[in-house]
Amino acid sequence: MLLTPEVLAILILNLLFGLFGAVAFVLSFRIFLKWDADATTPLQYSLEKQSFLAATIIKYIFSVKVPLFAFFIFTLDKISGVITGAMCAAGVVDATQSGMYLIALKIINLYLFASWLKLHSIDMSDKNQPYTKLKFGLFLAFFLSLLLELILDFRMFQDIEIDKMVSCCGSIYSSSSTSALSTLFKIDSSLLLLAFYGNYFLILLFFFLKKKYLFSMLNTLFLPVSLVSLILFFGTYIYELPSHRCPFCFLQSDYYYVGYFLYTALFLGTFHGMIIGFMPKVASGYKISLLFNSLYVILLTLYVLFYYIKNGVLL
Repeated sequence: MLLTPEVLAILILNLLFGLFGAVAFVLSFRIFLKWDADATTPLQYSLEKQSFLAATIIKYIFSVKVPLFAFFIFTLDKISGVITGAMCAAGVVDATQSGMYLIALKIINLYLFASWLKLHSIDMSDKNQPYTKLKFGLFLAFFLSLLLELILDFRMFQDIEIDKMVSCCGSIYSSSSTSALSTLFKIDSSLLLLAFYGNYFLILLFFFLKKKYLFSMLNTLFLPVSLVSLILFFGTYIYELPSHRCPFCFLQSDYYYVGYFLYTALFLGTFHGMIIGFMPKVASGYKISLLFNSLYVILLTLYVLFYYIKNGVLL
C-alpha cells in the first residue's frame, strides 16, 4: 500500500467517518422504527434528543467530505509523481480496477448527502418536523453507500503498485484507448454542442415556465452531458491543445485551478435543480440552479471565444 501523509490523512478520516457514521446509523434505525411525533412518552423525548445527535454527526460527515473530495483529487495528482507512467490523477485512477468506480461513487455520495442535509433543513424549519422519520430512513441507505465508498478508498490505495507501468491521461482519454470511455470520442462535436447548449436553454425555458419536474429532469441530464462536453470539447480549449482531453489536469496550477471552480459550479447548479422535482419548499433552488449553471456555460463558452479571437481558428 502507498502510504504518503496525504493518503494516511484520508484513511484516518475515513475511519472516523465509519465510526461516527455507524453511531448515526444505529440511532437512525431506532428513530425510523419508533418515532411518533404525536407521542409524549419518555421514549419519544429520548428519540428527539438522539435525532439531534444523529443529525449533527451526519452534518459533520458531509461538512468534512466536501473539502476531502477536493483533497482526494489533490492527493491523486500528487502521488502520480511516484507512479511510473502517470502524469496526473488520471493515471492513478487508471492504476487500479476500482479507481473509476470510486470517483463515480464519491460524486453520487456528495449528491446524496447534500440532499439529506437539504431535507433536514426543511424538516427543522417546521415545528412539527414532518420529515424526521423519512430523513433517517434515507440515511440508512445512504450510510451503506458511504460504507462502500470507504471500502473502495482503502482498496484503491492498497492496490496501487509504484513500480507498475500505468497509462498517462493522453492515452486514457483518446480515441485509441481500449477503455469504455473510448466510445465517447466517436461522438461528433456538433452533436455534442447541440446536446449541451440545447439542454441548457431548455433549463432556461423551464425556469421561466416553473415546470419543476421537467426542470429537475433536465438538470439531472445536464450533469453527464456537461461532463462529457467538458472532456471531449471544452477541455481542449482550456488546454489549448486538441489532443488533451483530461478531466483532471485543469485542476492544476498551470491552469489556475479553474477545474475546481467549474466542478463546484456544476455541482451547485445541477444539485439545486435536481431537488426541485422531489423536495418541498425549495423554490429558491430555481434561481441558484440557473445562476451556477449559467456561470458554468458562460465560462466554458468564453474559453472557446477567447481562443478563436486569439488564433483566428477553432480546434
